[in-house]
Amino acid sequence: MTYSLSEDVYETRKRNFRNVQIDAVGVGLASAAGPFLPVFLARLGASNFQVGLLTSMPGLAGLILAFFVGRFLQTRRKIVPWFSLSRLMVLSSYALTGLVTLLIPRHYAVVSTLAIWAFATLPQTALSVCFSVVMNAVAGREGRYDLLSRRWAILGLTSFAATFVVTEFLDRIVFPLNYEIMFLGLSLGGLVSFYFSNRISLPEQTPPPLATGKTAGETIRNTLTLLRQYPDFVSISAKRFVYLSAVTLATPILPLYFVHVVKASDADIGFINMTFTLLLLGGYLLWPRVSKRRGGRFVLLATTLGMVLYPLLTATTRQVIPIIIFTAIAGLFQGGLDLVFFDEYMKTIPDEYSAILVSLEQSIQYLAAIAAPLIGTSLSAYIGLGGALWISAGLRLVGFGLFLIPKKKPAISD
Repeated sequence: MTYSLSEDVYETRKRNFRNVQIDAVGVGLASAAGPFLPVFLARLGASNFQVGLLTSMPGLAGLILAFFVGRFLQTRRKIVPWFSLSRLMVLSSYALTGLVTLLIPRHYAVVSTLAIWAFATLPQTALSVCFSVVMNAVAGREGRYDLLSRRWAILGLTSFAATFVVTEFLDRIVFPLNYEIMFLGLSLGGLVSFYFSNRISLPEQTPPPLATGKTAGETIRNTLTLLRQYPDFVSISAKRFVYLSAVTLATPILPLYFVHVVKASDADIGFINMTFTLLLLGGYLLWPRVSKRRGGRFVLLATTLGMVLYPLLTATTRQVIPIIIFTAIAGLFQGGLDLVFFDEYMKTIPDEYSAILVSLEQSIQYLAAIAAPLIGTSLSAYIGLGGALWISAGLRLVGFGLFLIPKKKPAISD
């Protein structure tokens, strides 16, 4: 009987691992449209502020809702259905973008697109919490690098192939019809993602008791009491806030820089995105090996320092070829940064409070996602797009310095 149970557990884990990887194919296909969305708005005549708003809206919704979403999910015995449904709703927004902008007058296209992605912020908030909880449950405390490096490598390869096809396609059809067809076609990946992510099988959880208060003040005090039990979680969340603020500051600046300063064509931008994705895939394969030899801290410091180079070097040129080279370097380091950020902060979170603590951490990062893009686009009006990229590089260097400070206490043991 014991052998049969162990075999069942092994087979369940194997199926979960496979479903996570196939889900990545669907996500990679649909998310290939993501880098083209701000470019689409820019070519429609959107202002720098509107492009920044596209990036910051998920942060605004997340800041307001993540804590409440986290408390709700913490009380759910099954989280996988919420994960798969949230993913489907987010990826379907690409199809809705293509359909709506195809049918309405062009002068309403920018506002309509922003409205669609404003609606998508609710499932995005739930998805950001569910993803960490589900992936951690599937991987276990010793399998995060293995599961996510393979998942993100598959996602990156799929996205690379889709971007290659899209790049060839965009220059052959008149704007904006080319973008509208692209959004509709790539969104089919959302159906693939929904089917396989919904087949992930996790044991039902017994929700832990959550201290609630009669007033908002009592609820806040109870939450702070919970946080004081996990100082390593608080520490890494604060450091990630600084670093991710620097990264998101540059998120709307880079496509604007490519369009307005470099004068890159759609084909050029597609090739830049493909280069980033290809080297990102290489990073997902490289850094787990480095981690096994040198440890997670080495990967953390190497990648946070390496990512300083991207905005710094990009701001020094107006030529496409050097930017492709700088993007390749960024992709390689970004792969390690994705893996080590997830692994290091999940080490500090106990399984029984994963949803609520992940939601709190997400709330902090959403604050960065709100403020930083708007600050970046506002700064660009005074110091130029290149100047805003220099600011991003400086803040990344500050974030690296914070990670350089050694931890006073060890994290929760794996």
